[in-house]
Amino acid sequence: MRTLADLLAEGVAGRRVLVRVDLNVPLDEGAITDDGRIRAVLPTVRALTDAGARVVLCSHLGRPKGPDPAKSLTPVALRLGELLGAEVAFATDTVGESARSTVDGLANGQVALLENLRFNPGETSKDEVERAAFADALAALAQSYVDDAFGAVHRKHASVYDVPARLPHCAGLLVVRELEVLRRLAGNPDRPYVVVLGGSKVSDKLAVIETLLPTVDRLLVGGGMCFTFLKARGLEVGTSLLEADFVDTCRELLDRAGEKIVLPVDIVAANRFAADADARVVAADAISAKEMGLDVGPATVTEFDAALAGARTVFWNGPMGVFEFERFAAGTRGVAEAITKVDGLTVVGGGDSAAAVRALGIPEDAFGHISTGGGASLEFLEGKTLPGLAALEE
Repeated sequence: MRTLADLLAEGVAGRRVLVRVDLNVPLDEGAITDDGRIRAVLPTVRALTDAGARVVLCSHLGRPKGPDPAKSLTPVALRLGELLGAEVAFATDTVGESARSTVDGLANGQVALLENLRFNPGETSKDEVERAAFADALAALAQSYVDDAFGAVHRKHASVYDVPARLPHCAGLLVVRELEVLRRLAGNPDRPYVVVLGGSKVSDKLAVIETLLPTVDRLLVGGGMCFTFLKARGLEVGTSLLEADFVDTCRELLDRAGEKIVLPVDIVAANRFAADADARVVAADAISAKEMGLDVGPATVTEFDAALAGARTVFWNGPMGVFEFERFAAGTRGVAEAITKVDGLTVVGGGDSAAAVRALGIPEDAFGHISTGGGASLEFLEGKTLPGLAALEE
């Protein structure tokens, strides 16, 4: 796989370089609430502009089915310009007249951002002809291609999979860093190796659990997904999030894993899903039929902390509770802080985990690596072939 260093060594002054980035940031009525993904691509963008390239950025935002003003990348262009200290030209379409004129107007060292790729149906189309036509139009805007969107490499989309076949291509600095870290986890990690999994659905994590179980020393389970495991243990989970179709599967995993899988011993239970809900800490086997668990309790944080204390490698994916509500954020905060104390490689597996780190004010440099791709990270650890990476390797 060629890297940005290879491209820069060839000389890019005056060359139009199309860079696929992941600027899929959360918005609240048009205001960016977390710019972590924008900051993550700055090193690649700056390396190219410093070398005199004419940089054309493209990204998706959300999952619109067509043009949607609420999903426009306009605020992202403004924030990116602030972080770069230079105006970012913005094209109001993806491959149309605005895109072509905006790119043609770039001088050496300048940056343009195309409108949301998913406004064009060709980006995500399963029709090979339609997707190829969009890829042709995107590729026509540039002379080289860089993929720095690790959060999208598990998607077989035009800008990720098809464009690299049409242009000289390489991996950006962010993608290279992500691969270095994840290969350490998937290879021969320093031991003890502890994985912390949370989030809402156990169904989203079953494949990675199956893959990791033979490798890890401990697998700590929290978040909404823990209630399907607790149900598999025969416990009452009340109105907590439950995937009933996967109870038997969780029971089989628990039987097979023995003491490797560690479940919560107490829960913060509430009478309803709300920031101001009445809540109490109960033992994991004392949730009433009318309560729902919204966070792991303090005894669980203590137990997880002890399991993490001697670890040399940690991978964390998924919050321990509804951290967006302050009343139910203590579990996620406590486990995150325990991970920061680990003397070894600590990896935050993107998605909601990365959002929680920033929302809770925990310094990002307290972790070894914060991934920008939750789904991509999991699929890589599952051993799947990721289309975007395969395209870069060809």
